[in-house]
Amino acid sequence: MQGEQRARAIFLSLWVIVTAIKIFVAWRLPLFVDEAFYWQEGQHLAAAYSDLPGLTAWLTRLGVEIGGGHRLGLRLPFLLLGALLPWMVARISARWFGGRIGWLAGSLTLLMPLSATLGILAVPDVPMAFASVLCLGAGAKLLRDVDAGGALLLAAGLLVGALSHYRFIGVIGFGFIALLLLPEGRRMLRDARVWMALTVGIVAWLPLLAWNLGNQDAGLRFQLVERHPWSFQATGLWFLVIQPLLVTPLLCLAMWQVGVAGFRPNHGDTYRVQWRYFALVGGVSTLAIFLFGFFTDVERISFHWPLPGYFALLVAAPVVLSRWPRHWRRITWGLTSVGLLLALAYYVMAATPSLREELAGNKFYPRNFAGWRPLAVAVREELVDMPADTKVLAGNFKIGAELGFRLGDASIEVLPHALNDKHGRTAQLALWGLISDGSRSTPRLLVLAPGDQRYRDLLQRYHQVCDLVGPLPPPRVVALDHGNQRFLLFRLPAEKQPGPCVTPAMAWINTPLPHEAVGGIVEMQGWAFKDGVGLSGVEVLVDGRVMATADYGADYDVSGFWKISTDPNHPKTGFTARFDTTALAPGRHWLGLRLHGADGSVEDWKEQPFEIPDR
Repeated sequence: MQGEQRARAIFLSLWVIVTAIKIFVAWRLPLFVDEAFYWQEGQHLAAAYSDLPGLTAWLTRLGVEIGGGHRLGLRLPFLLLGALLPWMVARISARWFGGRIGWLAGSLTLLMPLSATLGILAVPDVPMAFASVLCLGAGAKLLRDVDAGGALLLAAGLLVGALSHYRFIGVIGFGFIALLLLPEGRRMLRDARVWMALTVGIVAWLPLLAWNLGNQDAGLRFQLVERHPWSFQATGLWFLVIQPLLVTPLLCLAMWQVGVAGFRPNHGDTYRVQWRYFALVGGVSTLAIFLFGFFTDVERISFHWPLPGYFALLVAAPVVLSRWPRHWRRITWGLTSVGLLLALAYYVMAATPSLREELAGNKFYPRNFAGWRPLAVAVREELVDMPADTKVLAGNFKIGAELGFRLGDASIEVLPHALNDKHGRTAQLALWGLISDGSRSTPRLLVLAPGDQRYRDLLQRYHQVCDLVGPLPPPRVVALDHGNQRFLLFRLPAEKQPGPCVTPAMAWINTPLPHEAVGGIVEMQGWAFKDGVGLSGVEVLVDGRVMATADYGADYDVSGFWKISTDPNHPKTGFTARFDTTALAPGRHWLGLRLHGADGSVEDWKEQPFEIPDR
């Protein structure tokens, strides 16, 4: 009894601390681009959407209606669901393994990074996880005794899950396999009350099916065909590295032990059926996702896919841990706590401009969180100086959704872009009438984000934009974090203008290399061009200050790679410069370019770091 009280006190303390931190982070953290699009969907209420069933959008709408147009308000329903999940896991575990084990399972849910951070972001994984745990608890209850309460709980879980995500089909499938592997599960599935619950779950998919039937199966094709290569990829092996890191290594080992136990038919624990059920649900789903990982999408974030199965394993994980030596149990709890702190620290870093800047130039730089507030400020400033009937035109769905949230406008038009297709948003934007072909009768403020395009494809993208809207006037550059997040704002006239394509400038620094240690007089060399009009000069910046004027116009033919380039200066697009570093303090500095176009444009290029060694 004393052990149960202590475990309960620890759980309550952890729940209060973790929930408070999550609320703080959700208040500070800028919207992730997907969250912004879910907000946009919530402003266009419908039964289903191109990328998801309706629940996520409905919850974002509920959040802003209750909490106002702040990101914390939008996230409130998701924070609530995320805060309930540890209690639900604790209750399920306590029902079958005792109070102390239950509170320990709840505490592990609060500490495991993947589950602990649920609710910080307004994403469909939160209601989907909630639905998974509802179904998990209902299944365990129905295995012992089929009654109306258990069937109702199962129906509720299936309903919420069907309204959350296409991936919930997998949760249903894995649960069904686990039940078929158990004699008691097969007996349960013969009960009419269970099939009544399943019928509710089936009916809940009808809005999504209706949407697909009315839109050439666009959502199904994206989720099941277009986003997946369906060919073998050895990168699936990263699952064995990434998952232990994300759930912490020793806890991962304990959960895998739970999963393995499910395949032992003569396991002798109390509540053997429920034990095997939790282990089979978690083990089958984790194994299946690992195997599917060799054939499915690896370009987008997918590390959270095993989470519904992990909840099943967490329910019984404290039972396994209780058999470990005390020092290994302590290390497991310690590593899990450190994992949570690291996960929360990443979100805090992404929410703090000065800390986020430290990751500039790093592959972990959180671009999708960065720069939206300064961009919205710049857009408002530009709109003040433009005619009253000016409308914003976004380069892709990310910009349109993020600016829409900031400006309170859910109907910003968007240019066609591969990103819209890649993320399954084109069909939905088209339904709203927000895909622009570039034609217009009033002025537009065009906003582009060059970083959303692979650099080798960027010039082609600029020419595509020219084909749609006409030659691009000199842009206003909004650059954050040393240019790792850049936006270009163009004031387009009321009608598409004739003439050759004029694009933003392109450049590259060949020497010095990024992160290179340099000293004394630095010899710098590279190339730059601007299609349609060319460049009139290049200045060298160090830490945002002009350090030298480059000699621009040297022979450096890049037209062999940039075959469609129309800069009149080709092949004289090279530059050289020399600058003195002796007055710079030792440590890291940032090297950039200021590109002056022949049309009067001035564009600061993305900066790269270099090091001054200790003298």
